[in-house]
Order: sequence, then C-alpha cells, then structure tokens
Amino acid sequence: MLYVSGCAPTGYSSIVNTSKTEILWCATSRRQHQIPTIAVRVGADTVAPTTSVRDPGIYINSNLSMRTQVTRTVAGCFAVLRQLRTICRSVPVPVFQSLVVSLVLTKLDYGNATITGLPAYQYRRLQSVLNAAARLINRRRRFDHVTSLLRELHWLKSSERVAYKLAVTFYRCLHGLAPSYLAQSVRRVAELDRRRLRSSSSDDVIIPTTRLVTVGDRAFTAVGSRLWNSLPPDIRSAQTLPVFCNCLKTYLFSICFPSQLYSHITPLISYSVLAVLVILGTLNMILCKKCNVIYRPAS
Repeated sequence: MLYVSGCAPTGYSSIVNTSKTEILWCATSRRQHQIPTIAVRVGADTVAPTTSVRDPGIYINSNLSMRTQVTRTVAGCFAVLRQLRTICRSVPVPVFQSLVVSLVLTKLDYGNATITGLPAYQYRRLQSVLNAAARLINRRRRFDHVTSLLRELHWLKSSERVAYKLAVTFYRCLHGLAPSYLAQSVRRVAELDRRRLRSSSSDDVIIPTTRLVTVGDRAFTAVGSRLWNSLPPDIRSAQTLPVFCNCLKTYLFSICFPSQLYSHITPLISYSVLAVLVILGTLNMILCKKCNVIYRPAS
C-alpha cells in the first residue's frame, strides 16, 4: 500500500508541495524486505520513500506498528514534565495539576485512538508518563507507589484511555455525530437481521472478519465493534453523549482500580484460615498422643 503525505486540498483539486511531500510504502513486518526503495517522481522532483511519515501530527510507520508515534509522544511528554518540575513548588497544587493536564495529558491523548491493539510494552511506555505526572503533582519520589495517586486523581490508565477514546468515537458513529466516512463503516446487527430474533432487539454491532491479527484486528471497525459489544447494555443505551461519557469513564475506572469494598475482609479471612490450621494441628497432636504415635509436624 502506498501512502503519500503532503497534499493540501483546494476545492476539487489538490496542490502538491514537493518539498514537504513524503512517500511511505506500507506492508507487514514479514514483507518489509519487499518494499520498493526506488524514488517516485512527484511533479518536477523525485521523492524517496521513508520508513515513517507524519500526517497530521501522527507518525505512521511502514509496518503500521505506531512505534514512532509512541516514542515521540513519550519523549514530548517527559520534556514538558521536566520544564514543569522547575515551577512545581512555586504554584499551588490545583494550579499545577491543571498545567499538567493541559500540557501533558492533552499531548498524551492526542490521536491515541490510532494506537489501539498495540503490544503491552508500548502501553507501559505511555503509562510511565502518567506515573511520572502523578508523582510530580503529589511531590513524591521516583520509586514511590503510584496506584493510589492515580486513583485519587481519577485518571484512567493508558490502555483504558485508548479504549475510552475509541468507544466515544464509536458512539458518535452510531448516533450520527461522526463524519460519514466513519459512520458508514459501522452497522448494527438489527439492520441486517430481518427476522424477529433476540439479536434483532440488541444494540450489538457487526464485527467484520479480518485476515491479520497485527493489522486487520486493529482496524477501527474491528476493534471498535468488539469493544462496543463488550460494554454493558446500560452504558450503550445512554441517550446523550455526556451521559455516555460519564458512565463509560466510571466503568473503565472500576476496571483500572477494582473496588476496595471488601479490602477490609481480606485480613480477617487470612486470620481465620490461620486459626483453623492451628486448631487442626492441635487436634492432630492430641490424636497422635492418644494413639501412641510420634507426632512429626510437616517441615
């Protein structure tokens, strides 16, 4: 697949700026050696293919791994955090938190719907930005525990932030709030099922069949359909977008940080199990003495 970046649409035609034009051949990782390396003639100039292009503000690799996008995003966020560190003790905590949200989290969330389906280690790199930002806001050291800080800030983790953006975009597609080129690619199960079955009354969408896990399963229609069908029915049935966003964040937040409702019961259970083991051991000693058997506790 050939991708050309640098065309600016003007009316019904397009103007090609050859000095800013980039050409990218896309293929799977196994077929990277088959990509042409010959320069392509664009207008009066020749443009050599590159391994990654930027359009618009999102870096796309030739193997669609989005590695450059993650690397540039993480580097840019940490550069802003280093600048904010110099003023962290000069402004109040609420003001400093607003600066981190507006300057760092917006950069982290920009175009994050395009990085869905990445390996876990890529999400860990993005999560390191959230961890560093939470520690900086709360004046904590580098290796301090960060889970409680993220919970207090009510921040979603990196993978859930991507899922949130994807689910909101899918909701817009189903309710006519998204561009037509996205809305036309999403179809409900009830639209194709003409018979009166249980599926005709559900809010599920059709999951298209894909060919490659590394490419096809990461397509918007494929990964978005799976995410939408996995959401609880009460969230999908939200009538307005603000209500949907509120319920969706609450649901994803409960996945990131499970409820601590039964956390106080865990020590009681441990002590109960220990007490039962002590009682059983005592009974075993008494029975062994009555039967004239030498008691040998298990090592």
